[in-house]
Amino acid sequence: MKTLIPIFADQLSRDLPPLSISEPEDSVILMMEVRGEATSVAHHRKKLVFLFSAMRHFADDLRSRGWTVDYVTLDDADNSQSFEGEMKRALDRHDIDQIRVCEPSEYDVLERVKTWEGDLGKPATIMPDSRFLATKEEFAEWADGRKQYRMEYFYRDMRRKTGLLMDGDDPEGGQWNFDKDNRKPAKADLFMPKPKRFDPDDITQDVIDMVTREFPNRFGDIDDFFYGVTRDDALYVLDYFVEHGLERFGDYQDAMLTDEPFLYHSLLSLYLNAGLLAPLEICRAVEAAYKDGKAPINATEGYIRQIIGWREYVRGIYWLRMPDYVSENALGATRTLPDFYWTGDTDMHCLSQSIGQTKEHAYAHHIQRLMITGNFALLIGADPKLVHEWYLAVYIDAFEWVELPNSLGMSQFADGGLLGSKPYASSGSYINRMSNYCGDCHYNVKDRTGPKACPFNSLYWHFIDRNKDTLKGNNRMSMIYRNLEKMDEGVRKDILETAEAFLDDLTPATSDYM
Repeated sequence: MKTLIPIFADQLSRDLPPLSISEPEDSVILMMEVRGEATSVAHHRKKLVFLFSAMRHFADDLRSRGWTVDYVTLDDADNSQSFEGEMKRALDRHDIDQIRVCEPSEYDVLERVKTWEGDLGKPATIMPDSRFLATKEEFAEWADGRKQYRMEYFYRDMRRKTGLLMDGDDPEGGQWNFDKDNRKPAKADLFMPKPKRFDPDDITQDVIDMVTREFPNRFGDIDDFFYGVTRDDALYVLDYFVEHGLERFGDYQDAMLTDEPFLYHSLLSLYLNAGLLAPLEICRAVEAAYKDGKAPINATEGYIRQIIGWREYVRGIYWLRMPDYVSENALGATRTLPDFYWTGDTDMHCLSQSIGQTKEHAYAHHIQRLMITGNFALLIGADPKLVHEWYLAVYIDAFEWVELPNSLGMSQFADGGLLGSKPYASSGSYINRMSNYCGDCHYNVKDRTGPKACPFNSLYWHFIDRNKDTLKGNNRMSMIYRNLEKMDEGVRKDILETAEAFLDDLTPATSDYM
């Protein structure tokens, strides 16, 4: 029987389940660059370059291993620009008896794939994605009966399941979590590792030219593309991080510095989420460095927790709560994001830095996303669905299953506390503590009112005041509301008026960035 195996952009794994049970001589692999997916949100141009180039390189890798690959480029004149249209065209080109596909990572795409058998008239087998440590069913069983889904307890189960950093039945180092050791501000360091750079080859350059031509007004700088696009590149970056970044990753993983977008972060998430690396191989490489005395326990545990804890956890939440999760809005937030989320043009230095590097590199690390861009969106009352779409668009590692719970749930508290026990709202003091951004800012981080007052300060209390009916009963917010009630009425009025004036001056984003 001849089998058609469609492979999506985030399934670039040689161990993909349909490949594992199929034979090259009896199969045709279909890979599709389609405008319908590229324009679902305004995906950063470097993100499109990475995915399309990685797909093309993966197709060549498969061909070198004996597979027949039918590849449709975005600018193919006959491209229908949809998965369904390209499936129909492929069936016309090839004598196909059945379809095998790995389960898509996105809910809406999976729902469409479920219709293929009936619509295309061929038996279609949807195989579970084996590239994660916990199945959707395992997570649902873990979550069943729990009032709150706390990641820490799920993470401990994943440690036991994998054996990572375990000393028999006990955690290595005598405790499960070393996060308290991972909150140090960083200083500029001449020996800070720079990201590993890869010069674009002919394939990547062709993709850069195509994306430039097809999306001339799309958000995101396209010059100086340096990311890897093959599994060998990804393995090199993994080795490079373990050798040069891991030792200090733990201490400074929450730190932020002006003009230092990468610090000691690994830049592995894009390769992991696209399928070029597997979670266990990353974690085992990191664990081996610890066992060899090359990395401390706080860095090792902190990094492994991000992958087998948080990454697996948010995937479980996504599949548990979809399709309704994307529409949740517990705080009733409705504001449009400001225009500077697409331009980076703002006097707030922390936002200018975080958005500017996002525009340049399609990258910002987790604290910049949570406590700068996410925190600001939360404080101004931005519509969480718009925030979700922005994060999905601008980051090179963003796919809906991992991005949606992080942005809508963790960052915007739109799920009412499912992921976080309280909103991740902060005034400028946190940013000042964890970065050097405030020293170069137009605004004064110490002031709450006046023309030079840090907007985060007045917006924080505006957020607390306008959401008091929803949040006052939250045990973790009780002290904050006591402080609000004790605040001098005149001071409170001035702070809220300062915030209102700032909000009135925000210019909403337009739709000119597609």
